[in-house]
This record gives sequence, structure tokens and C-alpha cells, in this order.
Amino acid sequence: ARIAAGAIFSIIHRIPAIDSTGDQGKRITSATETPVQLDEVRFSYPFRNSNQVLKGVSIDALRGQTIALVGPSGSGKSSIISLIERFYDVSSGSIKVHGTDVRDLNTANLRHQMSLVEQEPILFDGTIAENIAWGLAGPTVVTEEMIKTAAKLANAENFVGGLEQGYETQVGEGGALLSGGQKQRIAIARALIRDPRILLLDEATSALDSESEKVVQSALDGASKGRTTIVIAHRLSSIQSADRIFVVQGGQVQETGSHAQLMEKKGLYYELAQQQTLGVAREENA
Repeated sequence: ARIAAGAIFSIIHRIPAIDSTGDQGKRITSATETPVQLDEVRFSYPFRNSNQVLKGVSIDALRGQTIALVGPSGSGKSSIISLIERFYDVSSGSIKVHGTDVRDLNTANLRHQMSLVEQEPILFDGTIAENIAWGLAGPTVVTEEMIKTAAKLANAENFVGGLEQGYETQVGEGGALLSGGQKQRIAIARALIRDPRILLLDEATSALDSESEKVVQSALDGASKGRTTIVIAHRLSSIQSADRIFVVQGGQVQETGSHAQLMEKKGLYYELAQQQTLGVAREENA
């Protein structure tokens, strides 16, 4: 038992290669004109080194811009988001946030600069107010005004106000007592309460029905104003207004441009758009 306990404690006290709780590393003190920059990034997941997911990806997101990553499933889009958050380290190349390589930054400080909204929002068994406030975890005192401001930005204010207990409404385990669109708006409010400089959206509307998607997309459009936003989207209709679109396939950026420019090229993006248009037409005619 003593040997087993020793092994357990050695695991508990082990410091991970990417330490999100330590004090080491530089801190971001000012914003730059290029908040996110990927330079010739190559990446393979640990224990799968033979399968290179990213093969020399270069992307720059300018201050206040919305850029979109699109492409077939498995092309490496979500891996890019994971690397920006520094859930993993690049195999080669570099990722800089506000001019500093993420490997040189304090990990907690790095992640505090950004917020991530994913396809499936994760809510905790508690009140709506508590779930929004958890986006600002740490020593900061979260006020009722901060919670309501974030909810307003996320287009959640009206539906929360219509609930009998308002912000004190219990959401249930995993948000089971809320609809998909309501859960996603709470997740957006949680992302916005820290007022992030960088907003990461990983297919944030793809699991919603068309009616909920419109409401949530409107919230995301408002949330992106004044921030650098990186969007992964399956539905190309949701990113047509992006400043720049990067088309990723096979771990490489194949095309770059605005929606209009890429449609004019009639390349991979054009093909993806045509496939989605045909799919919608079939559904309408069915």
C-alpha cells in the first residue's frame, strides 16, 4: 500500500511539460497589430509522430479582424486552435501571440487573453449566473453587473429575463434544462465576461437547428466586434463576412482570400460552397 501511495503522489506532484498553474514565463502587457501569428507550423500529436497533422501552416490574424478556417473534416483546423491555446506545442515553426512565442509566455496569462466557444458547450450543474461567472475564474470579484453585461452581449438577456428565477435558474447537469441555443448563448456570455482580446470559435453553431443558429450567430457577430476573432466553420454561410478566409486541406493552407475572391478563383473553397448549396437545394426539394 505504501509503494502504491508513493506512486500516486509522484503522479499528483508531477509538473506537466505545459504548466498552466506555474509562475514562470513572460506576461503579455500590451497588444500588437498582429495578435496571432503562425509561421511554418508543423505538428504531430504525441505518440502519433508518423501522422503529421499540420505541414507548414502560416496564418496571421490582424488586430480587430475576423479570420475563418474552413476545409474538409480532419484537415487540421481544430488542431490550430489547440496550438494557439497551447494545449500542445508545435513540432516545428512558431506561434506568436502579441509578438511573443507562446512557449515563452506564462501559460495562464496566455489563456487569459483569449476565450474559446466550442461546438458542444459545457455547462456545470448550477445557476445561469454561476456558469457565466466561471469564465472569470481567479481572484477577480464577479459582480451582478458584469454577468448581466456579458449576457446582453451574448443575446442571452431576453431569454434569461423570461425565466421565473432569472439568473438564479438552475441549468441542470450539462445544461440539460436549457435548449441547445440557450446553452450556447450562456457559453458565449461566459467567454465574454473576461473581455478577451482574442475570441476563438470552433464550429460554435454547427450543432444547432436553423432557428437557433440565427440567434446564436447574431450573438457571435456582436461578440466579435473590436476583437481578433478566429472562426472554424462548417457552414460557409456563417463566415462570408470574414475579413479573410484560410482554406485548409491535408494540413496545409491551400487558399486565402475574402469570400468573393475565393469564389472568383473557383478552387477548393468554391467547390465546398457548391456542395453546400446543392445540399440545401436537395433538402428544400425533398
